Amino acid sequence: MKNLKFPVTLILFLLFSFSNAQKFGVVDSKAVLSKMPQYKEAEARLEAQIDTWKTELQGIQSEYEKKKSALDNERVLLVGEQLKQREKEVADLDKNVKTTTSLRFGLTGEVAQLRKNLAVPFEDQIRKAVETVSEKNGLATVIDKTDNNVIYLEKKYDYTEKVLDILLNRTPEPEKIEKPSKKKR
Repeated sequence: MKNLKFPVTLILFLLFSFSNAQKFGVVDSKAVLSKMPQYKEAEARLEAQIDTWKTELQGIQSEYEKKKSALDNERVLLVGEQLKQREKEVADLDKNVKTTTSLRFGLTGEVAQLRKNLAVPFEDQIRKAVETVSEKNGLATVIDKTDNNVIYLEKKYDYTEKVLDILLNRTPEPEKIEKPSKKKR
């Protein structure tokens, strides 16, 4: 009897753990975002603003290049106060280019902040849709394919389309079940 206690306990433990196995799913949030029309519109507006800032920056850079080139060409002719004044103008323009570049396009610049702020409401929508899909499908864990480098995924565990169905108010395609055809007599 003592010899059977351990194997029976082990078998019961394994059966119990398999019966309560947790389900998981994967969602590709980048794919979801790319199919959301509101996100595309917001991203297009952001890109237009970035293009405006790039044009502005290019104008400042070209002015700096012109003044620097003119200073280099005229350096021999300038003396004393004139030379210092022109060098200060060029240095100020160089500083302006660097400051503008950093403020607008740096790691913590306006572009980075706007991209972050742009994504937040859409990420919240995706998170809510993922929660809904998780509850409907009994999922304990959902992994974002974009962030976690999923190398292989069976199609049955990919819930991206179901999340898109919720976000885009689409009706999911019904499972194809063949009904027996009725014969007329």
